[in-house]
Amino acid sequence: MESMDRFELEDTLSGFQERMSKVALFDPLFELQRKKKNDELGQPIEMMELGLLALLFFFEHKLMRNTKVGVKDLALYLLRITEGQLKVDISQCEDLARDIIQVFRPASGKKREFTFFNWQTRERQTIYTSILRANAFDSKNNTQFYALDEDGLELVFATKEFYSEFQLSIHQLVLRKQLEKGEFQGALRQINEMRVDVESLQERMVKLEHEIKRSIVSEETLKRYSVLLEDIYARLQRENEEFEELRQFVKETLTRLYADTNLEKQERAYEYILRISNELERVHAEHSGLLQQCMNLKNHALHSAKESLYYTGLSSFNFEQDVAGIVFGLPLPLESMKGVISPFMRLGQIRSWSLLTLFAEQNMTGMDEQAPRVDSFLEVSGEENDLQFALHRGAFFMEIMKLLIRELNEKTEIELYRFIERLENNGLRHWLDRRSFYDFWLILHQRSPVQALSMDRRDDNNTGLEEVFGLLGHQMLVVSECPGMVETGTRYQIQNMKLKWGNEQGDL
Repeated sequence: MESMDRFELEDTLSGFQERMSKVALFDPLFELQRKKKNDELGQPIEMMELGLLALLFFFEHKLMRNTKVGVKDLALYLLRITEGQLKVDISQCEDLARDIIQVFRPASGKKREFTFFNWQTRERQTIYTSILRANAFDSKNNTQFYALDEDGLELVFATKEFYSEFQLSIHQLVLRKQLEKGEFQGALRQINEMRVDVESLQERMVKLEHEIKRSIVSEETLKRYSVLLEDIYARLQRENEEFEELRQFVKETLTRLYADTNLEKQERAYEYILRISNELERVHAEHSGLLQQCMNLKNHALHSAKESLYYTGLSSFNFEQDVAGIVFGLPLPLESMKGVISPFMRLGQIRSWSLLTLFAEQNMTGMDEQAPRVDSFLEVSGEENDLQFALHRGAFFMEIMKLLIRELNEKTEIELYRFIERLENNGLRHWLDRRSFYDFWLILHQRSPVQALSMDRRDDNNTGLEEVFGLLGHQMLVVSECPGMVETGTRYQIQNMKLKWGNEQGDL
């Protein structure tokens, strides 16, 4: 206690009223526990457990959106639940239902009162809770209906188990919010709670290691523990990533406080953030040990348990008793005999071909061809072949450009599909089979608007396009896309285009 300063003592009392409000939710259940009831055989009736069953009953009807639930409905539920355990009839169940509802909702209609001494404010306080509320009234049958109130819902959720392995992730989220708001005192306490969570996880990991070595007696349990360890490892990895982000956030906060010119004002906060940084590093180091411990369990403990399971099966297997005795001692049908003997038979074999044969060495010569095999990659052709190709393609582009200029002189614009139709009429259908024909239109579209190249814009890479564009003279060719694809009847197809004459001020 001497090591705790005044601020830390105040932290222990922080939120005392909120904690007592959680305790107040369970007060009606303990009041029911103090009620003494017996069934027709004199057996004691556990009223607290029946009260929790009543809460679950109203909660289930709330999920089903059933708003008309009264004493008789609860009595019928209790009668079916206690059947075979308690000797009670429907009338006694109705009395039990009325007693339970009266505890959860007093007959006066007021909320329940829970008085306690608040050590934070040093005065007595009263908390009011409402577990059940009157929902509706059937005047025809004189029946009152009830439903869970807000405190009743909170009580139901408070009795549900929230897995302890998620507590550390929850504390990490709360710590980030506290650091963002500058609540450094609460953040330091939050880190201490995280340390307790890590210690609890360490104890659980030790117990889990012992369970793995002791409890794995079949393939099913081995698989179950494998899945459990995979889930634990994935969760620890996510928590480790969150620790890294928290450490970086604390480091940035520390730098910001250090850069503050008003150090006297930030002195207390700077002292707290230093302690937070040190404590967070310690918790992170312990948590990293958990990650390593889980990895060792996956790699060593499970492997050892699997080997132990295998050798245990080998040592306990007796061929004479488990196989021969069954085959020769029992008059089994032929189908069952096949099931007993099949594990000791050879595996079936079938002839098949492998996909690897597709990548095997292939014979590229014909049936009667006697050509030497070249075991090397094809080399790129030299400059002479490249120049020859450019000349042939340039001559072909010249023919296409001449025909295009002739068509545009007759009409100011033409679409590509119309031009291709003209090719068939002019007996030039074979142009459509050449890849260079389509390259020509792609080049025009890329360079649109197209003009004759001047001497300073010409390149020396022998593309053959200088002479082709020179056919345009002083005219400008504008190429734009049109909707639709042009089907040429070959293996090629191309986007439709519009070709027309343009000028520098207009169609660019």
